[in-house]
Amino acid sequence: MTDDHRIAIAGIGAVAEMHALSIADIEEATLVAGSCRTKSRGQAFADEHDCTWFADTETMLDETESDVLIVCTPSGAHLDPTLAAAEREIDVLCEKPLEITTERIDRMAAACEEAGVALGGVFQQRFTDIFREVHGAAEAGRFGNLSVANAYVPWWRDDGYYEGAWQGTENLDGGGAMMNQSIHAIDAVQWLAGTAIGTDREDNPVSEVFAYTDRLAHDEDLIEVEDTAVAVVRYRDGTLGQLLGATSMYPGSLRRVQLAGRDGTAEVLEDELVTWHFRDEREDDETIRERFGEGEASGGAADPMDIDYTDHRRNIEAFLASLESDDPYPLDASEARKSVAIIEAIYDSAERGEPVSPS
Repeated sequence: MTDDHRIAIAGIGAVAEMHALSIADIEEATLVAGSCRTKSRGQAFADEHDCTWFADTETMLDETESDVLIVCTPSGAHLDPTLAAAEREIDVLCEKPLEITTERIDRMAAACEEAGVALGGVFQQRFTDIFREVHGAAEAGRFGNLSVANAYVPWWRDDGYYEGAWQGTENLDGGGAMMNQSIHAIDAVQWLAGTAIGTDREDNPVSEVFAYTDRLAHDEDLIEVEDTAVAVVRYRDGTLGQLLGATSMYPGSLRRVQLAGRDGTAEVLEDELVTWHFRDEREDDETIRERFGEGEASGGAADPMDIDYTDHRRNIEAFLASLESDDPYPLDASEARKSVAIIEAIYDSAERGEPVSPS
């Protein structure tokens, strides 16, 4: 990267800290401001990261001459900051999910397209070394005819996580264990499976889901949405899969993503590669097994902030690099939309009691 980017952040919460730390590590980027309604939190953030606090996002964009806005507000409050940035011809990088419905995402994408600015999503797991290896194997066709693509997020959240928070609400979370906690794994597995089966980039690789959702471990006065969900998935080529998302499984265990076919299997347990075997062994396969064969992080199984910001930094760097080149950003609005469409179909299927195709 060569340009200096002036970056503002809308929404000052825990994830904004990771973005701020990431920006500090990027030589060509400067964090100039952050916005939130709470003065004490905003001023503390500004003091810590040497930027300016604003109570209002639109005022921040008007007064800071920012060229990039990173949206870190609650999930169901991503639309308005994005529209405000598009109105001012400011590029937008938005935390997951882009929004809580595909209809709202499409409004965001249309506004940015009309303004001629970029809209990108944040799914930092795509930038981890371990998932890059699995993606490379999928791209090289090493799995052969794909049979199974699974994702499991068997997590726990105690009552305190939801008390007085936007998490677990219909309006701001848009869903529970699937839309909030499991969306990273759903994005990863659809990305990997789509690559393995050769899905066109504009198409969602998932053709149909059948799902059940329920609230089983938390009181209804505490959480409005599901804390447990399971879905059976059929991909466009006939590959089958299972998705589990939960915040109801005390004490919480590690996320698992699995891809398997006629010619090989790869299985990632959080940040550990527990299976990496292919019919045609390559020279570097043993090196890959040794490199990724041990993992330490709990990955948010019980603590939502048990992650570092390395991959957020890589995600931001990729977005900034795309602004300076003709190369497409790999997580543009169309791509970041896919996981939300799958989760919408899961919720719809659970309500209707029948298979549903993502829109």
